[in-house]
Amino acid sequence: MPALDLQSERGGLHLPRLGLWLDAPHAVRGTERVFVSHAHSDHTARHREVILSAPTAELMRARLGGERIEHRLSFGETRAFTGGDSAFRLTLLPAGHILGSAMALIEAEGSSLLYTGDFQLRPSLAAEPCEPRRADVLVMETTFGRPEYRFPPATRVVSELVGFCRETLAAGATPVLFAYSLGKSQEVLCLLGAAGLPVQLHPQAHKLTHVYVRCGQALPPFEVFKPDTARGRVLICPPGFTTLPELEALGAVRTAVVTGWALNSSCRFQYGVDAAFPLSDHADFPDLLRMVELVSPRQILTVHGFAADFARTLRERGHDARALGLEEQLDLGLRVEQRPKRRKARHQSAAALPAS
Repeated sequence: MPALDLQSERGGLHLPRLGLWLDAPHAVRGTERVFVSHAHSDHTARHREVILSAPTAELMRARLGGERIEHRLSFGETRAFTGGDSAFRLTLLPAGHILGSAMALIEAEGSSLLYTGDFQLRPSLAAEPCEPRRADVLVMETTFGRPEYRFPPATRVVSELVGFCRETLAAGATPVLFAYSLGKSQEVLCLLGAAGLPVQLHPQAHKLTHVYVRCGQALPPFEVFKPDTARGRVLICPPGFTTLPELEALGAVRTAVVTGWALNSSCRFQYGVDAAFPLSDHADFPDLLRMVELVSPRQILTVHGFAADFARTLRERGHDARALGLEEQLDLGLRVEQRPKRRKARHQSAAALPAS
């Protein structure tokens, strides 16, 4: 078995000869290590020993608490490890997804593998710019791996989002924007701050935003959400808190969700909001193709989202590609829908909808 042989096990990605997991969704408590690409809850667990960036370590501490053995690497830093029955070198590269999000360039026995985790190539005001490198094998997330997922120019979307907030405030109502508390809330805060709009954050996002500040991220002024001082401000709130009782005290509100899934015509109804804006911290279809060009790998393994669809697209373009851990029906062209689940009622919790 080659040192960089990658296996899909227990919902995670495992390099058994290196004793290394990549974003294991279950707690790894034995002697093996886990590379944690970023601090979103679907990429973290209470592991014993982790390799990660310093901001990810701080955000994990804020979200999970507890103690663990941490190997904190700076971006561009290469460190040698011994594990399993083969030594390896691992370099952290910024992924552009959220603050501290990292790709792992893993080298062993003369071969290299780049694991992207969640990434985006477009610049973000609240994350380090993505910096991929060439590798023999590319393991990439493919959340938006179908051709219909092409994001419009960010300047246009931001202009429409700012216009929505200003029009709502001018009408004497409170704009409530639903955005994930880690990553998306901080980026939306930066966008609104640049437009001169005052912002309050739900306590969950407020706590994590202070971690950004402690890590040296420059952010506009922000306040914690208080119903008695919210009038005249934009409220940023996680989608799972659409039923927050304090919202009732605000009187007139207009709601919007900020998500890449806004490209789906049904998104506004699924979230039960007045508007939906397609801003995402994931790569869209053209940037997924661009990532393949930049890395120029011999082999590509796709994970998450429309992984089988994107692997099929790559094969049609002449690449050696497959969806890791998925049956592809012998490539007979069968497609499985993986769209967000429909919501039952306005202001129902959207916590189970895909992140974006």
